[in-house]
Amino acid sequence: MTAGTTDVLVVGAGPTGLVLAADLARRGVRALLVERAESLFPGSRGKGLQPRTQEVLYDLGVLDAIHAAGTPYPKMRVWEGDEPGQEWDMMQRSEPTEQVPFTEGWLIPQARTQAVLYARLRELGGDVRFGCALAGLDQDADGVTAAFEDGARVSARFVVAADGGRSTVRRVLGIGMTGETVDPKPMLVADVRVTDDAPVPDTHWHVWPKAADGGVAFCPLPSDEGRVFQLAAQYADESAVPDTSPAGVAKLLATRTTLAEEHVAEVLWASDFRARAAMADRFRAGRVFLAGDAAHIHSPAGGQGLNTSVQDAYNLSWKLAAVLAGAPAGLLDTYEEERLPIAADVLGISTRIHRASAAGAHTQRGDEVKQLALGYRESALTRETRTGLPEDALRAGDRAPDGRRGGVRLFDVYRGPHWTLLAVGTEAGLPELAGDAVRTARIPAYEAYGTGVFLVRPDGYVAWAGETAEGVVEYLAETGVAGA
Repeated sequence: MTAGTTDVLVVGAGPTGLVLAADLARRGVRALLVERAESLFPGSRGKGLQPRTQEVLYDLGVLDAIHAAGTPYPKMRVWEGDEPGQEWDMMQRSEPTEQVPFTEGWLIPQARTQAVLYARLRELGGDVRFGCALAGLDQDADGVTAAFEDGARVSARFVVAADGGRSTVRRVLGIGMTGETVDPKPMLVADVRVTDDAPVPDTHWHVWPKAADGGVAFCPLPSDEGRVFQLAAQYADESAVPDTSPAGVAKLLATRTTLAEEHVAEVLWASDFRARAAMADRFRAGRVFLAGDAAHIHSPAGGQGLNTSVQDAYNLSWKLAAVLAGAPAGLLDTYEEERLPIAADVLGISTRIHRASAAGAHTQRGDEVKQLALGYRESALTRETRTGLPEDALRAGDRAPDGRRGGVRLFDVYRGPHWTLLAVGTEAGLPELAGDAVRTARIPAYEAYGTGVFLVRPDGYVAWAGETAEGVVEYLAETGVAGA
């Protein structure tokens, strides 16, 4: 890679970096996405997409491809040695509603999610530069210069660290991580292709919680490579060293489950880890931002890590684009303000679920893991101008629900890089705004919103709400939105 310049340098082409780069690309921002490895991550690690993440991917125009590449979660099946036993749903089942069209998690290996996002990035004119290992950063009031191990240098207005839990960017910045070991026992995770006669049907997620050397979970994965399962195995002995070799993985399955070694046709990917919960002491240092695992590390329990990371990218991308287009630089202060407390709360959820599962509880994941109730009511960006609202009323800072009224689907109205000024069940006048940064729409009264005027942010949250549009132009001007 030769020297160059860009508006935003994104370090790390995992789900966080790919979402960020794709969203910047559709906003016309020059962004360079670099990745240390020679290719995208090949395994299943983050294999579940929560409902709120599916809404983000709908907005990005990739949800159909995501759904085609994955499946609903299967039922769990508990085994006692070679005997199948109780079946149950890990994920709470619920029917879609008008307000919440996606109500259940979606099972899709991380590699497949990344492939869909990468295809979308390239469709939007972006790409990934592989084999680019960051060596250092130097920043001043005007920008950041990144040095790479091959001697290349890149100048950028802003840098986003999306380079994982062992983030080079975070280390270079000297930002610490505060956290705890969720479980001191080592774990092994692997993607395993099994033979057609392997005695585990693809219809269930199989668990052996009482295996002698530690519990095992074996989850079927959508795959074009035959019958592939994700193996997650815990070791009862804290001093154990997981054997991630193909022979070691096959031996573990033969020792702890109903499979024999000959049922393992291929180990596609394997890794070991200890479950931790940790969060960066800050999410920003000058012109450099931390997102995803670089900012917070989760236990895999509850499927929160990848999903929280996607939300980080979705929150940050529109703010970077706005500031690059002339909005006040203070807008970027709201990234850490909004995302840090949410990451802290979600870390608590992951940790509780992990410890309950490790104790042998059949914990069913409910609404708390879906991320639909997360919002920004206390944000400096939020303005609620109405008074006397019922307790359950939609307020500024909340997720803007979907719905169909007057021949309009709201998620289609919101879809894209713009803000939306929505009049619901009112004839209140809406201001005429120059340009296309803010689009306007009217729908009949809708119980999910009540009545009034709602300004919806590009990331799908209500920024401003009022009985009329009085004050919204001033809010837009203060925020620096073009056209106000």
